[in-house]
Formats: sequence, C-alpha cells, structure tokens
Amino acid sequence: MQISTRQLISAGFDDLERAKRFLGDKELAGVDHAALVGHLAHAADPDQALLSLIRLVPHAPAALELVADPRTAPGFLRLLGASGAMANFMIREPGCLEVFRTPAPERMAGREAMELRAQLLRAVGADPASAIPPVAGVSGEEGYRVLRVAYRRALLSLVHRDLGAADALEAMPEVGRELADLAAAAIEGALAISRAEAAARFSVEDVADVRLAVIGMGKCGAHELNYVSDVDVIYVHSSERLDEELAHTVATELASGISRAIDASGTEPGLWEVDANLRPEGKDGALSRTLESHAAYYGRWAASWEFQALLKARAIAGDAELGAAYEAMVAPLVWGASERDGFVESVQRMRRRVTANIKPAELAHQIKLGPGGLRDVEFTVQLLQLVHGRVDETLRVRSTTGAIAALSLAGYIGRDDARKFDSSYRFLRVLEHRIQLVNLRRTHLMPHKESGQRVLARALRSTLGIELSTAAALLERWGETKKLVRLLHERIFYRPLLSNAANLSADEVRLSPEAAQSRLRALGYVDPKAAMRHIEALTGGVRRRAALQRQLLPVLLGWIAEGVDPDAGLLGFRRLSESLGESHWYLGMLRDSNAAAERLCKMLSNSRFITDLLEVSPESTAWLGSKKLLQPLGYEALWGEISSKLKRNLGPDQAIRLIRVIRRREILRIALADGAAVIDQDEVGKALTDNDRAAVRGALEVAQRTEFETTAQLGEFLVVAMGRQGGHEIGYCSDADVMFVQRAFAGSDTQAAQEQALRIATALGSLLGKPMVPAIQAEPRLEIDAALRPEGKSGPLVRSLAAYEEYYRRWSQIWEQQALLRATPMAGSEELAADFMEMVGPLRYEQAMGVEQVREIRRIKARVEAERLPRGAEPERHLKLGRGSLSDVEWLVQLMQMSHAKDHPALRTTSTRPALAAIAEAGIIPAEDVALLDHAWSLATRIRSAGLICTGRVSDVLPNSWRDMEAVARWCGYAPGEASVMEDDYLKATRRARQVFERYFYGFED
Repeated sequence: MQISTRQLISAGFDDLERAKRFLGDKELAGVDHAALVGHLAHAADPDQALLSLIRLVPHAPAALELVADPRTAPGFLRLLGASGAMANFMIREPGCLEVFRTPAPERMAGREAMELRAQLLRAVGADPASAIPPVAGVSGEEGYRVLRVAYRRALLSLVHRDLGAADALEAMPEVGRELADLAAAAIEGALAISRAEAAARFSVEDVADVRLAVIGMGKCGAHELNYVSDVDVIYVHSSERLDEELAHTVATELASGISRAIDASGTEPGLWEVDANLRPEGKDGALSRTLESHAAYYGRWAASWEFQALLKARAIAGDAELGAAYEAMVAPLVWGASERDGFVESVQRMRRRVTANIKPAELAHQIKLGPGGLRDVEFTVQLLQLVHGRVDETLRVRSTTGAIAALSLAGYIGRDDARKFDSSYRFLRVLEHRIQLVNLRRTHLMPHKESGQRVLARALRSTLGIELSTAAALLERWGETKKLVRLLHERIFYRPLLSNAANLSADEVRLSPEAAQSRLRALGYVDPKAAMRHIEALTGGVRRRAALQRQLLPVLLGWIAEGVDPDAGLLGFRRLSESLGESHWYLGMLRDSNAAAERLCKMLSNSRFITDLLEVSPESTAWLGSKKLLQPLGYEALWGEISSKLKRNLGPDQAIRLIRVIRRREILRIALADGAAVIDQDEVGKALTDNDRAAVRGALEVAQRTEFETTAQLGEFLVVAMGRQGGHEIGYCSDADVMFVQRAFAGSDTQAAQEQALRIATALGSLLGKPMVPAIQAEPRLEIDAALRPEGKSGPLVRSLAAYEEYYRRWSQIWEQQALLRATPMAGSEELAADFMEMVGPLRYEQAMGVEQVREIRRIKARVEAERLPRGAEPERHLKLGRGSLSDVEWLVQLMQMSHAKDHPALRTTSTRPALAAIAEAGIIPAEDVALLDHAWSLATRIRSAGLICTGRVSDVLPNSWRDMEAVARWCGYAPGEASVMEDDYLKATRRARQVFERYFYGFED
C-alpha cells in the first residue's frame, strides 16, 4: 500500500522523501506500511525512529515481530524515536529486544534496589548472597563490558516503562529513584570488579580486610538521579588489621578501580563519570578517608556549602555498616549547620554565584542552572530544610519532591506554593530527561533549533496530558514555568524569617519554657510569665495554625521586642491571631512576605492606635503584604464605594454607619501605609483629607435625603473646607474646619430655605459626630467645626451666598480674609461651589495689604500665642502654637500670600508647603530661610500625627515620658534609642524657624 504525503505529515515526519524511501527499503518488505506509520505517530521523532528501525533489523530480525504486533509496536517505536543512543545499544546487543515483549504499564512500576543489585553482581560473576564483600568472577576489559551491558539492559527496561507511563510528571520521582538504585548497583558491581583486580596487586587477605563504603551524594544520594549525570560519591574506609598507610593505599586502589570499571574506554562505552570532588578538600584531598578523618575535617574545616551537600548523603554501595556509621556521623553536623554564622547568607550567595557563572550563550537555554530552573527549586527547598530541620525531624528527607511535601505538610510552604513548586520541578526534570535520552549525554540545555524543540514537544505531548505539539507551545509552557519558579524562589528563598530563625538556638526555636522566658527577659519583655501565656495559647495543639505559630513566633518575638512596648505588642498579636482564626492567608502571609511580618510586629508594639483598629478590622492585616493594597484609595474611588452603598435605600442610621466604617477602614489603611513608609507625609495629609471629604459628602447626602423626605428641597447647599482640612494637610483625627453656604432656588421662600439649610448643617454634624448604636469600636470620630465662619461661633452657622458676599464686602475683618486662604469646596452643589470660589477669589488674593492690616494680623497672632496656649504649657514644646511650630510657619506663609499673591499667582494655593516653595521661587524670602521653615513645619506635623498613632491620644505637646517619646521618634524614622535626638532636632528646628518667623513676620512692612 502506497503511503500518502498527508499520512506522513499527520504522523509527524519532517523529511517526507526520505521517509518514503525508507518505507520501500527491503528490510521492511512484508511490513504493513500503513500500520507502521500509524505506530510511528507515537514517536517523538518519527524520522529517527524509522531510521533506527532500518539500521536495527539486519542485526535483530526480531524487531519486525515487535513492529507487527499492535501491542508492542507503539512502545518499541516510541523508544526508537526518543533515543538514538538506545537504538545503537540494541544494535550492539540484539538480545535485549526481549524487554519489549511486555507492553509498558500506564502507571510507572519501578524495580527494587536489591533486584537491580543482584542482577548487576551476577552479570560480573559475583554472588549477591555471598559474604560481604562480593568479588567479581570477571575483571579487566571483559568485566567492564559485561557490567556496562547489564546496566544498559536494565536502563532500557526503565526507559521503556518511563516512556509508556500515562503521566510523566507522576512517574518522574519513581524514574529518578530507579536510576539512583541502578547507579548504586553499577557501583556495587564495579567495586566487585575492583576487588578482583586489587587482589592481583595486593594479597587477597589485605583486600578483604579493607572495608570500603561508597556514599552517594547529590541526586544519586537523594534517589532522584537523571538519565545521564555524574554520580557524586565520597569514599570512607576502615581496616582492622592493616596499618593506616596500607589500608589507605588499598582503599584508594579500590575507589580508582570503581571509576575504571564504570567509565574507562572500552568496546562497550563508559556509563557516566564517578565524581569524588565533593570529598573533604576536593581534588586536593585524599580519595578515601577513615570515618575518624572525615569527622575531624567536618568538625574543624568544612565550609557551609559542604553541609548543604551532605544533606543528600546516603550509603549506596560497599560496606553497609560502615556506610550507616558515616550517615550517623554527618547527620548532626548537617542539621546543626544553619546555626553557623552567616549560614543563610552564604547559601544565598552561592546560588547567585551559580547563576553568575553560566556562560552568556547558554543562559537563555538553561533548564537546570538558570533563573527559574531546577537549581532555584532545589536551593530553596534545601535552605528551608536546613534552617527548620534542626528541630523538625519530619523535614529530614533527601528527595526534592519528598521535601516539598514535608515542608507543605508542616506549614513551612503554603499548600498552593508547594503544589506549584512540585509540579514545576517535575516538569523541568521531565524536560531534562527527554533531552538527555536522545544521545544519552549529560546536558541541561533546551535545544537551540526549532526542529529539536518540536521533537521535545512531541515527546511530552502524550505523557503530560496537554497540547505541546509545536515548538512555540513548548517554549511558552517552559517560559511560564520559569517565571513561576523564579517568583516562588525569590519570595521564599530570601525570606527574612530564614536568616532570623537560623540565628536562634534550637531551644529558642522549640520555644521551650526555660529558654523562652530567659530570651523574653533578654529581649525586654517586662512580664515574661504573661508573655509565655500568650505564646502557649498561640502554639498549643496539633492543628496547622499552631504549627505555623510555632515556626513564626521565635522570630516574631524578636521583631515585636524591637518596639517600645513588647508586652502590648505580643498581646495585640495574640488578639489579632485569635480574631483571624483559621484564615488561610494570615499566617501564610507572615511566613512568606518579605515585609508583612516585620511591619506588623513593629506596629503592634509601637502603635496603640493601629492595634485598636486592627483588633476590630483584623482582615486589614492582609494589606501589609502588598504595597498596592496599602496605597490609599483616592477620593473618586471612596466616593464611588459610598455612593453605591447609598443606592441600597438604607435608613439614615444604617447608611451613616456604613460611611463611618469605610472612613475608619481607610484611616487604618493610611496609618499602615504611613508606618510602612509606602506613602510620605504630604500623601498622608492628602489621603486623610480625601477620606474626610468622601465621608462628609456621604453624610450630607444622608442628611439631605432625610430632610427632603418630609420637606421639598428649597435651595442648594455647600460645605466649604477651611483650615488644614482645606489645605489637604490634616492629621489623624483632625476636626473638619468648615463653613456652610446655601442659596435658595428662584421662587423659594428665602427664610424657609435658610432654616432648611440650618437643619441640614446640624444633622450633618450630628451624623458624623454622635456615638453610633451599636457602637463602632475604636472609631476615630469626625467632629465638624465651623468656628472659622464669619463672626466665629457668634455668627450664623449657615449663610446664603449673598449674605457672605455682603458680609465680606462691608464688615469682614482681616482674620476672616486670612481664613479664606484655605477655603476649598468639600461637598454639595458644584454650581454653588464655583460661584462661592469666584466670590472669595479677589478677597484672598487681590486685596491690598496696608500697614494697619499688617499690624492687625500681628496683634491677632500675639493674642493667639498669649491666650490659646494652654496654661503651664512650655512654648518650646507645643507643636501647634509653640515658638517656631505650625502656627508660626502658617501665619507667616499666609501673610506672604495676602501680600504677594496678587503679583505671584504661584502663591495661590491652600497648602503650606507648596506656598513655601512658591515664596522661595519668587525670592520673597531667601531659600535657605524657607528650608528652615519647611523643616520645622514638617517635623512638627510628623510628630503631632505620631503622638496620636503611638499613644492613641490626641496631643499637641512634645511628649515628656521616655516611652512615648521613643515611640514617636521611631514612627518619625529615628533609630531605636534616639528619642533624645528627635527632641533635640525638634527644639533646634523650631528655634531656627522662630528666628526666621520673627525676622519676616514682625519685620514685614507693606
């Protein structure tokens, strides 16, 4: 039957003409070509499979029987298309085709280690059941050949089963285990040959007296070997009768003989390199040492990386008793290694060096060493094991997949992260296996050519259950895997918790009562017994939450202690943890986030205000793990949320409650962002202002809706922000300085409109300021303050626009004109807002300042200093009204604005710092003097906000108590113990600012 071009293309052939020519070859006479092409479609590389079949048939006619049988043909041809090297082996050893008589099971079934050992020992003429050590019956070239052939026969069986597995990712660990056991069996056979050879140089008795154990390292020791890989080993020997020098000479000969049997040139090619460079002192060290010599080296001279390597150490061949003794000797060293100074950092540096040493031409093709490759997974897993495994024995496993499972089960890696890490690692290993199978060569590079990538994609297609039929699809999947692995690696491998945990003693990590209380006292906890009760409440039990707390608390206790009040911080942490209960994200975030845990600990022990708010809104803790979530919502976003809730037709009490909950939530977000240094001081003021503006607008809508349910709307209403509210520079829990403006509709009764506006203004203040039922815990209430209206508290609460215009034209005083400098529409009618701002514009910026007006401003300022400063308050320490503080800077700025804004439009701003910048730019006050004013104003603002954040109390005075001063200093960015430095900085800054203030405020003439 003639095979069409379409059939060949469908089967995956690239060279169609050659395929047709091969199908017509005499070796395939009598073969059903259609059936053969159909079976070849199972091969990753049908061209290679057909070529190998043509080459194989003259040497092994039985191949045609395998091709003719529909049960055996797919598996046989799949192997021929996956590995040209295996095809070459079958040409050399035709009898091994018997492997394919049994179809491979869909689920990978591995062979036992003892079965493989026995098979390879028998191949070299050694009795597996004989007394240890077994000695080969053949040696030299013939011994090497039969050992290698036996190895490759067993390997062929494994490849057949691996390629036939329905799920390559599931089969991968079992494949790696069997490859490691097969390598161990080969070394056992090589040692038997080596003993036979050594007996020709030394006496049989001397050779038999030397006990040699072969310790598998790396992937072989971990039971996760590649198809082609160096097998890393360490040799250890002992002798009861021989002197030390002779025993060492014999052991060295035995070890060298193993390498010759495995990899020396011969009629049957070598298997792989036996690499002993991980031994003490590397290439410069003795090839084999006694157990005592190993112990002495590791106890005195070993580097940190050597203990990381020993994590995989496993006796694989030779004297089992001696091998077990070696494992027992190194185990305490491995699991205590993380306590060495700088251990975590040294492992991290090593990983960076591995990446840096990759050849630039290979970097984009590296599956193993490059970013997002196998090494990222392995280093991450090993570091976690070494840090936490010293007290958690469940982590003491050698294989990477087994370690990932153990780390997940114990909570050191989140379940989702573990699942992603595991599946990514398996995918990368399967890629590596399929690439190495082609030529049975040690490589970790993605094929450069598209044809090679396409073959690799086909090799994965049938076993991964996903469509990877093209090179592009393969590269896309690989790229996604690399990104995911790199993301997980950077997030977990560089966890600050790892370095901190490694610096603790084992007793401290275990939180044993004696060690914990001693450490708590040393850290500065005032009541260690109470702290222990909190710890016991958090860590008691066997649930995953308790296990995670036991991991976290040894480190968190230190971070909490870095705050001013560790006892309060730990209590806050306990309450927060109990509130969040079984929330899956909370402890995982603290474990995984580079910043969240430290941020939370320091805020809990430094800020009573934040602690109280977190206790009633514990879910907000999630923001600490993301700079994006910490970013304050802008006014438009806040108003959009509030307006959507108001559309639900809620009653007034329900509606205002929701508005106030949103405001409280956003104050907490702003405070957390402030404490985490995600936003600066100016952004804090703007965010708080936007938050208040949205709340006032929402409350106004509730008040108007309630009013208009019983009375028709008679006019427009406007809330104007004044003072620091208008300047977008308020602090936490600042009052809202406002004025109320109304304008009656045409045809409405003006008196009735005025009375309606008064009711709305009164309701607005009540809605925002009165206690809620049920109470909103820890709510920073917003007080409406209309004292800056014309005539102050003695004037009408609400005026019409016309009344304002007449008042300012006929009777306004200079302080009222000054107050308008900060006027900004806040909520209400946009048309009325535009008309009001048009009316006040000339009043604030275009009025001429005469000598009498300047004198009046000075007089009022002096009166404020004399009358409003609290009795007994030290002027140097008052943040708002003290010398050189907020009031001085703001009054000077406002005087400059009223005097020069007419000629300098840049001065027409409601905010202090932009006005200062404009004053300097215009040359009104020298830039160096403006810088002093700006620094004093900024520091006073920061300290004033910090006072509330840290103590939970509103205060305008620089703290006197050490604890409060220290907490405020830390919030302001000073280092621990620098409370007095902050105090000195503030007093110095305000003293200099006062000098500038007096020079220009009292020396100013029009």
